[in-house]
Formats: sequence, C-alpha cells, structure tokens
Amino acid sequence: MAAAAAAEEYEAVLCVKPAVHVYRLPPRASNRGYRAAEWQLERPAWSGRLRVTARGSTAFIRLEDRASGELFAQAPVEQFPGIAVESVTDSSRYFVIRIEDGNGRRAFIGVGFVDRGDAFDFNVALQDHFKWVKQQSELAKQAENPDQGPKLDLGFKEGQTIKLNIANMKKKEGATGNTRPRPAGLGGLSLLPPPPGGKSSPAAFPSGEQPSSSLSAPVQLPGTPITDSLLSWPQPAAAPAAPATDAWGDFTKASGSASNQTQANAGWVQF
Repeated sequence: MAAAAAAEEYEAVLCVKPAVHVYRLPPRASNRGYRAAEWQLERPAWSGRLRVTARGSTAFIRLEDRASGELFAQAPVEQFPGIAVESVTDSSRYFVIRIEDGNGRRAFIGVGFVDRGDAFDFNVALQDHFKWVKQQSELAKQAENPDQGPKLDLGFKEGQTIKLNIANMKKKEGATGNTRPRPAGLGGLSLLPPPPGGKSSPAAFPSGEQPSSSLSAPVQLPGTPITDSLLSWPQPAAAPAAPATDAWGDFTKASGSASNQTQANAGWVQF
C-alpha cells in the first residue's frame, strides 16, 4: 500500500515544448471535427510553454509562463485518444484540449505548435504513456489470476512414448576403445602383426656382420654317460672363412679394362 501511494504521488515529466499558442474556439456550427483555419491563427489569445507530466495513470497538459513558470491552465488526460485531447481535421500542428480549473469548471481551447516536430513529440508522449498504463493493468490482472494465463504442458500424453537408441552409442564407444596403434618398423613404416600360430622369422643381420660365436657354442648338459659320450666325439672342422670381398673390385676391373682398351686403340686415327 505504501509503495502504491508513493507511485501515485510521484510525478514524471514526459515532454516539454517552449513555444505554443492558445486560441479561442468559435462556436461549432455542426458535429464535424474542429478546423484550425477558423481560429484566427494570426491573433493567438496566449503564448507560452507546454509541459506534459504524468502522475500514476493520469497525464496532465500544463500551460505555463516561459519566464516565471506560472500555471496558466491545466488539462488532465485519463484516456488517449479521447475527449480530453482531439486533433483538428486540417492540420497536424493544432489540437483541441479540455482544461479544468479544479472547481469542476471545464472549457475547450485550441493549442498550436510552432514546429511540426514539436506537435509530433507531444502526440507520441501521450501515446507512450497510455501504452505503459495498459501494460501495467494487464500485468496486474495476471498477478491476481495466475491460473487464467496460458500454460505450457511439457508432460507426456497418455500412450505417448519415446525411443532412445543407446545400443549404437555403446557399440561406437566400444569400437573406438578397442583400437590399438600398430607397431612402427624401420623408417616409421607400420608393420602388420604376425598371424596367429605362425613362426617368427630369424633375425636378419646387416651385410658383413656375423652372429656372435657365443650363440653357436653348444651348451654342456649336466654330466651323464650319454651326453659325455656324445660330446667326446670329434667335431667337424670349421670351414675356412671366405676371403673378404672388395665392394669396389668390379669398378676397379672395369676401369682397368677401359684404360687398356684406350692404350690398345692409341695407334688408330680418329676421324
């Protein structure tokens, strides 16, 4: 209650225009709209400043003196568009407003703006205020009756089911988890693993190298009559080692034969 009372007492300024003119309205000959051409525009009844304020849901159009700020007339507006503010039919810079003196007396006067942009701002300020009032009233109604608003139902209806394909997810995860990197061979090339039950090939040694003699020496078993008799047999003599071959021998022979051929052909005359 205190907050609502404070909001009612607070006054906001919506629009201020420094130059406006006030005109006396002639008697209306018919029920047609007002026409500014009938107001004797060259002779305004009063000139000053216009201020639009708002207190709660009601807007006030105040006509004040430019220098002193003294109030000349005030027009409360409770609805827009409405009878309190009307536009003329022949111009966008002139309006008819209903003023009140606080004692219950009312009168209609004409108000004209010097600039067309000022008239546009005056019109928009009233529209925005009452649009805000409408939104506030709708929010208050929804707060009082929250059950009347639309609800979003995200529950399953009767007999409705959903299907989750979890088996494929597990299969993909298992496939990615069982992969193992292949062993890398010489030069960074990947080697295939040996087939199951296959025999591994003997280790290859580089050219010119021989396996260590310690590997070929027979291992003597514990002393038994059979092993002792077998080991006492004469062992075959080792084959003589082949002379070391020169890797550049073929090239030397080729070069030597070329030089001999050159010497043999030295007696020939070349044409």
